[in-house]
Amino acid sequence: MTPRQHVDRVSAEDMMSLDADIGSAPMQVGAILMLSTEGSEDSAPLLEALARRLGTVPRLRQRLVSVPFGCGRPIWADDSGFDPAHHLGVIACPAPGGEEAVLNIAAEMLAAPLSRDRPLWSAKLITGVSPDLSALVFVFHHVLTDGIGGLAVLEALAAAEAGWDGRREPEIPYSALHLAIDAARSRVNALAGLPAALRTAAAGASELRQTGKPRAARTSLNRPTGPQRTLAVLRCDMEAVRTAAHMQGATVNDLILTAVATALHRLLLARGEYVEEFVISVLFSARRHTTITYLGNRSGIIPVTVPAVGPAKGRVAAVAATMRSVKQRPPGASTAIIGPISRVAAHLGAYRFVIDHQHLVHTFVTNLRGPERALAIAGRPVTGIIPLGAISGNVTVAFAVLSYAGTLTITTIADPGTCPDLTGLRDELSSALEALMVTGPS
Repeated sequence: MTPRQHVDRVSAEDMMSLDADIGSAPMQVGAILMLSTEGSEDSAPLLEALARRLGTVPRLRQRLVSVPFGCGRPIWADDSGFDPAHHLGVIACPAPGGEEAVLNIAAEMLAAPLSRDRPLWSAKLITGVSPDLSALVFVFHHVLTDGIGGLAVLEALAAAEAGWDGRREPEIPYSALHLAIDAARSRVNALAGLPAALRTAAAGASELRQTGKPRAARTSLNRPTGPQRTLAVLRCDMEAVRTAAHMQGATVNDLILTAVATALHRLLLARGEYVEEFVISVLFSARRHTTITYLGNRSGIIPVTVPAVGPAKGRVAAVAATMRSVKQRPPGASTAIIGPISRVAAHLGAYRFVIDHQHLVHTFVTNLRGPERALAIAGRPVTGIIPLGAISGNVTVAFAVLSYAGTLTITTIADPGTCPDLTGLRDELSSALEALMVTGPS
């Protein structure tokens, strides 16, 4: 098999995103980049620069292609008809403008399935957000990459190089026999790594036992979700949060998890429910950095029990101790357990039922460390970044966290049908985080 005939397949981690994409809304994530207009409303130069720079990312020029039965996982194929204009668009911000209008557009993009006939991403430049701001909403299917890969794409957008030259690679036709042989060779090669895989699976089983409980408490947080999404955003000073966390022997992530549990506790109290602790699915990446030539997913999830009542200092300490224990294990090992289970459930046609009725976790929290210095795209300063996460199955609300240029931004995404009180939750989260930031050592 020549290098040109190499079959570029989705990974086992990528398949988890595809398996989960059978719910009421697609498994799509992304980010909103707030851009200074620098006194110019002309969007054409910016769109041209975006097209050149996004085109430098190989995966953004590829389609996901299904293969015949027995021929292995789906493959990535260069889209010979790739045109950035099919993915990039510009719209005027609806009156009265402002961030709320941008969030509404982003929520609609997250909930609208991307066409499988083209590369799985879309971007819209929203003009007139305010007299001096526009916004770029970038949405992609989770199979493309995880959060670390998303940061690599962001770096490509901010790169000073000229970018993509417009050349398109021809699509390589693969016969069913070729694909079947390649899949068989991959399975044989996998046998050589079986001992290491078993060790990883054992570590994954240990990760998934972190809660110490077989099930999370039943609450109204776990209900099958509908097709719509809503977003709410909270911002705070990154250095202030970091200082408060370190004063309590904890990390920024520990403080956020504690605040999330507190906010959920208060939300449920308002609904007439009392829950003392929550099981939060925390995303861990198996890598700290990657490049645009190696995206995909390299992460795992760990369910962590987070107390929601009692003295704040004790709760933060408990979370910090749990997370220190978690970090001693191989990152992402849980995928070795969850991946095969999800594949079997998907093949049996039972995956939708499983995720709609799970009671292992209450919510998801993802936390990424973004660029510490402000970026610019085609001369337009990026004044802020809002992360866009996903919810699936019966998880009605989740949290995406990103630090950028001294600001910590927390985006809460919810299904409006099962979580109509999202604004109240955002306010409770703000209050809980502020209280933890003033809680010092005794």
